[in-house]
Amino acid sequence: MAIIVNLDVMMAKRKISLNELSERVDLTLSNLSILKTGKAKAIRFSTLDAICKALDCQPGDILEYSNDIEK
Repeated sequence: MAIIVNLDVMMAKRKISLNELSERVDLTLSNLSILKTGKAKAIRFSTLDAICKALDCQPGDILEYSNDIEK
């Protein structure tokens, strides 16, 4: 897929665990893990908004577009 999810990078920069982020954004660990590993097919704007608020970042810090399919 051409969309790369850099959620793990932002979490590391903010020194926040998956468990803590899950609690802050009110999302199950399994759904957050699916998003973190790039296996999600979609994300709601409300979820993206909550994640950006919790991590104090922009959507572009989490999501990236790449033409390089091998990534």
